[in-house]
Amino acid sequence: MEYTTLGETGMEVSRLCLGCMSFGSSDWREWVLEDEQSHEIIERAIDLGINFFDTANMYSRGESERVLGDALEGYGRDAQVVATKVYHPMRDDDPNSGGLSRKTIEQELEASLERLGMDTIDLYQIHRWDDETPIEQTLRALDDAVRRGRVRYLGASSMWAHQFAEALHASDRLGLDRFATMQNHYNLVYREEEREMLPLCDNETVGVLPWSPLARGYLTRPHEDIDATTRGESEKYLYEHPYRDGGGPTINERVQELAAEEGATMAQIALAWVLHKDWVDAPIVGTTSVEHLEQAVEALEISLSASDIEWLEEPYEPVVVSGHA
Repeated sequence: MEYTTLGETGMEVSRLCLGCMSFGSSDWREWVLEDEQSHEIIERAIDLGINFFDTANMYSRGESERVLGDALEGYGRDAQVVATKVYHPMRDDDPNSGGLSRKTIEQELEASLERLGMDTIDLYQIHRWDDETPIEQTLRALDDAVRRGRVRYLGASSMWAHQFAEALHASDRLGLDRFATMQNHYNLVYREEEREMLPLCDNETVGVLPWSPLARGYLTRPHEDIDATTRGESEKYLYEHPYRDGGGPTINERVQELAAEEGATMAQIALAWVLHKDWVDAPIVGTTSVEHLEQAVEALEISLSASDIEWLEEPYEPVVVSGHA
């Protein structure tokens, strides 16, 4: 395993972050794993040197956090770096269970800590931008959580670059803890973040944690075979992203071709491309099998030439902004 410093936090994290959206309850989404299979993957990740885990309160309505906390108990939770998120509504009958008001942040943070079995969350992230709450109020509530020792570092997720710049400026102006990381949508068939968000993060020394580096599985198999998977059959969100637009099918085919030449899987080539980007700290990799997890770790050993990268990227065309808009 390779390790890197996460932004300016000083924390050393594995170059791969294990995404925990697939752990929790199949009642939430059909492809999600239950406790036993989830624990097997988490334990194997630790064996492989992964020390960075990303979840969210809304994944399986809290069950993902519980499963992760239970799995880490025997390994010493303090030895791991755990990230979770807040924003999406947790209870249909409670309007204050979502958003980024002080009330929501304080009550949902305590609930996350309890499910995780932790006293402090390493990285607490806002899952999306809240148009209904002034960013100054959100930042003050988050800063208070840091000062109380309930959170170590703050992170943000997909939003417009001008919103992130506004949040960083507000933190500096008010003397509050600022966002140390950005978790955004970025992969070979969705590169719109290269226009504004990634240069902003680079300029502000903000750590970057791309979600969906394999394009929700679109870059793991020939595009005509996607629907044959359980997730492809049942995951409506796969089709909300423009992966099949802007040269996506051609890029998919080039990933296939290069994978065959390198004796690698398509997923390994697509992941290696993300890992070769200097502004990326640790892509968030979700999986439902130990085999795919092991293959993801092996992708760290794949070296792509400048010509390989240029050839993979060449068919890309602009697509609509997706993931938060």
